[in-house]
Amino acid sequence: MTDYVKSLSPITAVIGTQWGDEGKGKLIDILSAEYDIIARAAGGANAGHTIYVPDTENPDKPTKFVFHLVPSGILHKGKIAVLGNGMVVSIPSLIEEIDTLKKYNIDLTGRMLISDRAHIVFEYHKKIDGIEEAQKGDKKVGTTLRGMGPAYQDKIARRGVRMGELLEFDKFAEHVRSTFMSLQRLYKDLKHDIDKELEDIRKMLGVIRPFIADTSLYLYNAAKEGKTILVEGANGTHLDIDHGTYPFVTSSNPSAGGLHTGTGIGVNQIKSIVGIMKAYTTRVGSGPFPTEILDELGEVIREKGGEYGATTGRPRRCGWFDAMIGKYSVRINGLTSVNLTKVDVLDDLEKIKICTGYKHKGNKLGSMPAFADMYEELELEYIEMDGWMTDTSKATTYEELPENARKYIEKIEELIECPIQFVGVGIRRDQIIVRS
Repeated sequence: MTDYVKSLSPITAVIGTQWGDEGKGKLIDILSAEYDIIARAAGGANAGHTIYVPDTENPDKPTKFVFHLVPSGILHKGKIAVLGNGMVVSIPSLIEEIDTLKKYNIDLTGRMLISDRAHIVFEYHKKIDGIEEAQKGDKKVGTTLRGMGPAYQDKIARRGVRMGELLEFDKFAEHVRSTFMSLQRLYKDLKHDIDKELEDIRKMLGVIRPFIADTSLYLYNAAKEGKTILVEGANGTHLDIDHGTYPFVTSSNPSAGGLHTGTGIGVNQIKSIVGIMKAYTTRVGSGPFPTEILDELGEVIREKGGEYGATTGRPRRCGWFDAMIGKYSVRINGLTSVNLTKVDVLDDLEKIKICTGYKHKGNKLGSMPAFADMYEELELEYIEMDGWMTDTSKATTYEELPENARKYIEKIEELIECPIQFVGVGIRRDQIIVRS
């Protein structure tokens, strides 16, 4: 792995290419050992990165960590974690993660920075999330109800409250009350004890204030000094507010463009972008999903893959690999390589399908539809491949994989037009194959 990392740029990004939950956390965790700084650019507590850390006393039962805000690379000693300006931060959720890490003797003092420009998610944002979802009836987006959308709405409406304002609490409290009163006029059913929330935040100031900084300047200076930076993506390309299956998307830009705006890193500096793709496809919540498997096989894949949301615990919808989605993500993000994850989940299948194209009303499409209702009218083109019916979880080199597994991987590589550099065959850190 170290030899491969040497081929990457000093500032490298890892991003999701489907609808999130692709397994970004594992590769980020592995690569973090080789980088000085790990930064997040977008999203908030709606994202969940699950890491399994080996237990020396019980190797078969690794310790599970789930990160929602803190970059998961913090598990490596001496690394600096940065929460970028594109994030929206729930202060109680952040405190909870800090406390959880302390229980494992991981102290973030001097090891984490939060952008003074990152916006804050308040409890009233979560209530607004619920109100808006209820109003949509059967057209629900399937939000996590963590307040992300309403917080980003406030940001775009220029009434949002930012982390840097915590440095002058009285002005901060005045701004929060003013914003909340404006929102109460918009949402007649919004009831919330804003004074209690402000008092709760006041009690957390001693923990939070030391972390607040101009993170864009910090990253710029660190890069000038020769420090290496790994940008940790959240969610997935097809949840992107601009490039995803709108309106069934998140409220930020998890695609490559958001890495720059969400961290302040210059657009010419991130030269290596690794995309994470599952060997099949999953989605949480509502929205288009062309290759979804609606029979018992979908349930079989869900159970074998442990496909339940890291943030909400909701069961994920499962489907075949969609090369149209993969190729679109390669193009939109300018991917330089791909990590194909969870190949082992398909070990027991006799036949495996790959979607290779879409038709709409008889016309072959060159890319993803712009409108959600078009997905309901798609005709899908599939190829069917022989499965390998062999345990891949113990393979440590590409050559050790069954021939049919290699054929499957190479067919995906051909269809998406991007090299597959990594192949995941299990949840542990060591269950990843680096192709030469």
